[in-house]
Amino acid sequence: MKNHHLFIFSEGIWLGEGKIQLNMLEEELVFFTRWTVRSREGENPIECTQEIQVKGLSDVMTNHFLLSEFSLSSFSVVMENHAVGKVSGKGILCEDKIGWEFRVKEIGFEGFEFYEKKTDDSYIVHGEFATSDELRTTIRGKIWRQVSAKEG
Repeated sequence: MKNHHLFIFSEGIWLGEGKIQLNMLEEELVFFTRWTVRSREGENPIECTQEIQVKGLSDVMTNHFLLSEFSLSSFSVVMENHAVGKVSGKGILCEDKIGWEFRVKEIGFEGFEFYEKKTDDSYIVHGEFATSDELRTTIRGKIWRQVSAKEG
Protein backbone atom coordinates (compact mmCIF):
# COMPACT_ATOMS: atom_id res chain seq x y z
CA MET A 1 0.00 0.00 0.00
CA LYS A 2 2.95 2.32 0.55
CA ASN A 3 3.42 3.03 -3.13
CA HIS A 4 -0.11 4.46 -3.37
CA HIS A 5 0.87 7.33 -1.08
CA LEU A 6 3.23 10.24 -1.56
CA PHE A 7 2.55 11.60 1.94
CA ILE A 8 4.94 10.04 4.45
CA PHE A 9 6.65 7.88 1.81
CA SER A 10 8.48 10.57 -0.16
CA GLU A 11 10.86 13.20 1.12
CA GLY A 12 9.59 16.75 1.10
CA ILE A 13 7.41 19.43 2.61
CA TRP A 14 3.66 19.16 3.05
CA LEU A 15 1.59 22.25 3.90
CA GLY A 16 -1.90 22.34 5.30
CA GLU A 17 -4.67 24.23 6.96
CA GLY A 18 -7.91 23.57 8.71
CA LYS A 19 -9.88 24.04 11.90
CA ILE A 20 -9.36 22.82 15.46
CA GLN A 21 -12.29 22.51 17.85
CA LEU A 22 -11.56 22.34 21.57
CA ASN A 23 -14.40 21.20 23.82
CA MET A 24 -13.74 24.10 26.21
CA LEU A 25 -14.18 26.75 23.48
CA GLU A 26 -17.25 27.49 21.39
CA GLU A 27 -15.38 28.83 18.38
CA GLU A 28 -13.25 26.83 15.98
CA LEU A 29 -9.62 27.87 15.66
CA VAL A 30 -7.91 28.13 12.27
CA PHE A 31 -4.57 26.35 12.04
CA PHE A 32 -1.75 26.01 9.55
CA THR A 33 0.62 23.05 9.46
CA ARG A 34 3.91 22.12 7.88
CA TRP A 35 5.18 18.53 7.67
CA THR A 36 8.83 17.86 6.88
CA VAL A 37 9.37 14.26 5.75
CA ARG A 38 12.96 13.05 5.69
CA SER A 39 14.08 10.39 3.25
CA ARG A 40 13.99 6.77 4.17
CA GLU A 41 16.91 4.64 3.14
CA GLY A 42 16.54 0.88 3.12
CA GLU A 43 14.71 -0.34 6.20
CA ASN A 44 15.38 2.77 8.28
CA PRO A 45 12.39 4.40 9.96
CA ILE A 46 10.69 7.39 8.36
CA GLU A 47 11.25 10.60 10.32
CA CYS A 48 8.72 13.43 10.17
CA THR A 49 8.33 16.75 11.92
CA GLN A 50 4.92 18.40 12.09
CA GLU A 51 4.66 22.06 13.04
CA ILE A 52 1.23 23.48 13.91
CA GLN A 53 0.50 27.20 14.14
CA VAL A 54 -2.90 28.31 15.40
CA LYS A 55 -3.97 31.64 13.87
CA GLY A 56 -3.61 34.42 16.42
CA LEU A 57 -1.23 32.52 18.71
CA SER A 58 2.54 32.97 18.67
CA ASP A 59 3.49 29.48 19.88
CA VAL A 60 4.19 26.74 17.35
CA MET A 61 3.47 23.18 18.47
CA THR A 62 5.96 20.64 17.15
CA ASN A 63 5.36 16.89 16.90
CA HIS A 64 8.16 14.50 15.97
CA PHE A 65 7.17 11.18 14.41
CA LEU A 66 9.14 7.99 13.82
CA LEU A 67 7.36 5.45 11.59
CA SER A 68 8.76 1.92 11.32
CA GLU A 69 8.02 -1.82 11.14
CA PHE A 70 6.00 -1.52 7.94
CA SER A 71 3.88 -4.38 6.63
CA LEU A 72 1.42 -4.20 3.74
CA SER A 73 -1.32 -2.79 5.98
CA SER A 74 0.25 -1.55 9.22
CA PHE A 75 3.22 0.12 10.88
CA SER A 76 4.44 1.33 14.27
CA VAL A 77 4.46 5.01 15.14
CA VAL A 78 6.18 6.94 17.92
CA MET A 79 5.17 10.55 18.47
CA GLU A 80 7.03 12.95 20.73
CA ASN A 81 6.06 16.47 21.75
CA HIS A 82 6.31 18.83 24.70
CA ALA A 83 2.74 18.26 25.91
CA VAL A 84 2.59 14.43 26.15
CA GLY A 85 6.22 13.35 25.91
CA LYS A 86 6.90 10.21 23.89
CA VAL A 87 3.98 7.90 23.03
CA SER A 88 3.79 4.76 20.88
CA GLY A 89 0.91 3.78 18.66
CA LYS A 90 -0.24 1.69 15.74
CA GLY A 91 -0.59 2.82 12.17
CA ILE A 92 -2.72 1.54 9.31
CA LEU A 93 -2.25 1.68 5.56
CA CYS A 94 -5.10 1.38 3.09
CA GLU A 95 -5.25 2.22 -0.58
CA ASP A 96 -6.73 5.66 0.11
CA LYS A 97 -5.90 6.25 3.80
CA ILE A 98 -2.97 6.50 6.19
CA GLY A 99 -3.72 6.74 9.89
CA TRP A 100 -2.55 6.05 13.41
CA GLU A 101 -3.93 5.82 16.90
CA PHE A 102 -2.57 6.18 20.40
CA ARG A 103 -3.98 4.68 23.61
CA VAL A 104 -1.71 5.43 26.54
CA LYS A 105 -3.63 4.66 29.73
CA GLU A 106 -0.68 5.55 32.00
CA ILE A 107 -0.97 9.24 31.06
CA GLY A 108 -4.65 9.29 30.08
CA PHE A 109 -4.01 10.14 26.42
CA GLU A 110 -5.77 8.66 23.43
CA GLY A 111 -6.67 9.65 19.94
CA PHE A 112 -6.37 9.06 16.24
CA GLU A 113 -5.50 10.85 13.04
CA PHE A 114 -6.16 9.79 9.49
CA TYR A 115 -5.23 11.19 6.11
CA GLU A 116 -7.54 10.37 3.20
CA LYS A 117 -5.96 10.65 -0.24
CA LYS A 118 -7.82 12.67 -2.88
CA THR A 119 -7.42 12.41 -6.66
CA ASP A 120 -5.03 15.41 -6.76
CA ASP A 121 -2.68 13.70 -4.22
CA SER A 122 -3.75 16.08 -1.47
CA TYR A 123 -5.18 14.58 1.72
CA ILE A 124 -8.20 15.34 3.89
CA VAL A 125 -7.17 15.25 7.56
CA HIS A 126 -9.35 14.20 10.50
CA GLY A 127 -8.15 13.70 14.05
CA GLU A 128 -9.58 13.44 17.54
CA PHE A 129 -7.63 13.42 20.79
CA ALA A 130 -8.63 13.28 24.46
CA THR A 131 -6.81 13.56 27.76
CA SER A 132 -7.70 12.31 31.24
CA ASP A 133 -8.69 15.83 32.33
CA GLU A 134 -11.61 15.77 29.83
CA LEU A 135 -9.93 17.98 27.23
CA ARG A 136 -11.03 16.95 23.75
CA THR A 137 -9.65 18.20 20.47
CA THR A 138 -11.09 17.64 16.99
CA ILE A 139 -9.01 18.47 13.92
CA ARG A 140 -10.29 18.79 10.33
CA GLY A 141 -8.28 20.07 7.43
CA LYS A 142 -6.34 19.39 4.27
CA ILE A 143 -2.65 18.94 3.41
CA TRP A 144 -0.85 19.12 0.08
CA ARG A 145 2.69 18.67 -1.12
CA GLN A 146 4.70 21.85 -1.52
CA VAL A 147 5.99 21.98 -5.07
CA SER A 148 9.66 22.91 -5.24
CA ALA A 149 11.05 25.30 -7.86
CA LYS A 150 12.73 22.40 -9.71
CA GLU A 151 9.41 20.48 -9.90
CA GLY A 152 7.32 23.55 -10.68
